Amino acid sequence: MSALSDLLSEQTDLGSDAAAHLQQLVGDWQILADLAFADLLLWVRTRDGDLLCVGHVRPTTAPTSHPTHEVGRRVAAGQLSWLDRTLAAGGMVRDRDPEWGNGIPIRPEGIAVRRAGQVIAVLGRDTNLQSPRTPSEMELAYLDAAGELFHMVAEGSFPASEGGDADPLGPRVGDGFLRLDTAWVVRYASPNGLSAFRRMGLTADLVGRELAEVGRSLIATGADGDLNASDEAAISGLRAALGAANPHTGELSAGLVTAAYRIIPLSRRATSHGFVVLLRDMTDLRHRDLALQSKDVLIREIHHRVKNNLQTVAALLRLQGRRMQHPAARAALAESVRRVSSIALVHETLAASRDGSADLDGILDALIPMISEVSAAPGIRIERDGHLGELSAELATPLVMVLTELLHNAVEHGYADREGGRVVITAERTAALLTVRITDDGSGLPQGFSLEASDSLGLQIVRTLVESEIRGSIRLGRRRDEPGAIGTEAVLSVPMHEAHLRVN
Repeated sequence: MSALSDLLSEQTDLGSDAAAHLQQLVGDWQILADLAFADLLLWVRTRDGDLLCVGHVRPTTAPTSHPTHEVGRRVAAGQLSWLDRTLAAGGMVRDRDPEWGNGIPIRPEGIAVRRAGQVIAVLGRDTNLQSPRTPSEMELAYLDAAGELFHMVAEGSFPASEGGDADPLGPRVGDGFLRLDTAWVVRYASPNGLSAFRRMGLTADLVGRELAEVGRSLIATGADGDLNASDEAAISGLRAALGAANPHTGELSAGLVTAAYRIIPLSRRATSHGFVVLLRDMTDLRHRDLALQSKDVLIREIHHRVKNNLQTVAALLRLQGRRMQHPAARAALAESVRRVSSIALVHETLAASRDGSADLDGILDALIPMISEVSAAPGIRIERDGHLGELSAELATPLVMVLTELLHNAVEHGYADREGGRVVITAERTAALLTVRITDDGSGLPQGFSLEASDSLGLQIVRTLVESEIRGSIRLGRRRDEPGAIGTEAVLSVPMHEAHLRVN
C-alpha cells in the first residue's frame, strides 16, 4: 500500500472512489508540475478539520519551491487562507502576497480537485519567484497548457481514464511537446518535439500543419509511398487518439525511427480547447527490446537443447542399466536416471518460459508420476497441497533435485516392507519464505538417525544443495503434524530474499 493510500485511510473520511481519483492524479501530476514550472502539493481535509499534505512533486523544468519534502505537513484551518478559500470556492485561488519558506519567495495558488461534483482536495501550485525572468515562447506554451489542465482538474475532467495501457517509460514534457488547436493543427512545437519529427524525415515546417497528415506523409515517404496494413493501423490509431475524449498513447514509426506519443485533450465546460501532445524518441529503446527478445529466444532454445541432451543421457544410462547384472550397479544407474530426468524437467519448463522463471508446481506434477513408476513399493499415493509458485532458474534446479531425493527416500525406504501409503507435499509461501513439508505414513526413521551423520548419497546431495545452492535449512525427523502419527517429516525452508539476490 502506498503512503498516499495510508494517509488517506488513516486521516480522512474520503471514499474509495475519491481516493482512487487522487491516486490517479498523483500518478499523472509530473506533467502538470513540469508545464507549470512549480511544485505541486496535494492537500486534504482531515477528520479533525486540519489540512494535511499527502503528496508533493517537484518540477524538472524549474527550481523547486520546497527543498524539503512536504508530505505529512499539517496546518490548522485558517492558517493558510488560500487553502480555505479554494475549498470554499471550489475553483482556483491565487494569494496576492508571496510566502517565504527556507528563504525562498513562493507564489501559492490553490486548485480545487473535484470528483463527481464534490471538492475532495486542493492542489497547491507553489512557484519559486527567486529568479524572475521574461518567459520564452516555449515557457508561455507550457504555462498555457498547464492553465487548461488545472481548469480541468477543478472541473473534475482531469485526470481521466487512459486509452490502452499506461507506459511508465512514456513521454514526458521535456522529451517533446506539441500544442494543437481543435482542428489538430500544430500551433507550437518545442525544440525536442520538432527534433523527433526531423529524425523521422520531416523537412518542411511542422507548425501550421495537421498532425495526422504529417504522420501519414512521413510513413508514406519511409515506405516508398505505399502504406501496409500496419502503417494504416498506426495512422488510424493516431486519428482515433486525436478524436477521443480521454488521453491516449501510441507509437508512430517512419523509416528507422519510432516515436511514442501521448495525446491529452484539453477542454473546459465541455468545449474543446485543443490538445497537448508529448513525444519521445523510442528508437534506441525498441532496438534494445528487439535485442532482448532475440536473447530470450536464444536462451529458451538453449534450455530446450539442454533438456534434449539430458534426456539422451538418461536414455543411455537406462540402456546401460539394463545390461548390468549386479543389482547394486543397476540401482545406482536407476538413481542417476531419476536425477538427470528431474533436471531435464526444469529445463523443459524454462524452455517454455517467457521470463526465465520455472513453475515449480508444474514440475512437481510431472515429477510425481516419474517417482511413483520407479518405486519398488506398490500402491503409494503422492499428493501435493499448496503452491510453490515460480522461482528463478538458478534456484529451481537445486530445489527440484532436493525434492526429488526426499520424495524418493520417502517412497523407497518408508514403505520397504509395506504395501500402500500416502506421501503429502505441503507448500506454504510468503514474500520472505518458502516452506515445503514432505510427510509420509511409512515406517519412520531408524533409531538414532542423524541427517548430519548419514552416509546416504541422496541425503548428502540434499544437504549440500540446501546449504550451498539454496542457502536454506532442512530438518528430517518424526512427523509432528498429528499426535502419535507414525512416519517421517522433512521440512525444507527456502528464504525468498536469497532467491531474489541470486537473480540479480
